[in-house]
Amino acid sequence: MNELDYLRQMRSLNRPVAPRRDLWADIDARLDAAPAAAPSRHRRAQPWLMAAAIAAVAVLSGGIGLRLAPGGGDPAVAQAHAGWKPTDPRLTGAAVELDAARMELTQAMQDSPQSAALQRLLQKTERQRDRLRTFDKQAG
Repeated sequence: MNELDYLRQMRSLNRPVAPRRDLWADIDARLDAAPAAAPSRHRRAQPWLMAAAIAAVAVLSGGIGLRLAPGGGDPAVAQAHAGWKPTDPRLTGAAVELDAARMELTQAMQDSPQSAALQRLLQKTERQRDRLRTFDKQAG
């Protein structure tokens, strides 16, 4: 058998094939019988698995948050870096981002204190934070 014969056979497989018997009767019977059947062990364990997964994610994210917090979880260092927190909850995310950016820029400034570009970025971040404070005063 050569390649042409294989191609012809594959094309013949591309045609629709009718089942030998009616499948809908079996499907309908199984759907009717499904609610009467007892839930499987896997289905009963699923809510507990979901709760355990959520708890694990919460513990993991809390641990990561403590490690990434200024001072790595040390309350004295975290308080020194804490600064201003907006009263309007809509501005909280922006404040967190600006604090993180300021912290990264100050760390980069320690590596290269003469960098004019880093100084400009740090000044721009401080101006954005001042604007955010103004927005918070206007919202509150």
